[in-house]
Amino acid sequence: MSELQYVVFNLNQEEFGIDIMKVKEVISYEEPAYIPNSPNFIEGVINYRGKVIPVINLKKRFEMKKTDIPADAKVIVISFNNREIGFVVDDVTRTIRLREEAIDSMPDTIETISRRFITGIGRIDDKRLIILLNLHNVLTDDEKAQIEEMEI
Repeated sequence: MSELQYVVFNLNQEEFGIDIMKVKEVISYEEPAYIPNSPNFIEGVINYRGKVIPVINLKKRFEMKKTDIPADAKVIVISFNNREIGFVVDDVTRTIRLREEAIDSMPDTIETISRRFITGIGRIDDKRLIILLNLHNVLTDDEKAQIEEMEI
């Protein structure tokens, strides 16, 4: 009966979680510098501890209806192929521990694309569900290559 720990964040009032071991840091959002000809879900780049890193808008990536970024948004920074990438989220609310038994696999009816980056559904108090993500899989191989090729 092992437990896993997740960082919980919000996108348009929906709760998501990411394995805490994948998170390098959570920082306040700052307006990124625009990069011409980048995919529409890349907001731009920011200076993170002396390095220039790309910032991805998860709401645009997930094709959510409301894609605006609130003034008090956060950026979750993860390491990705020896480089950092930031993911803009509305808010980071807390960390939680989930027993493996409280995590359900994805239903078969969910699209294949969604299944790529959703690792499971966490159940809390039999009333709340948290969509557990693998942010490493949010990008396709082509998109990862595009980011690697960006001259930043």
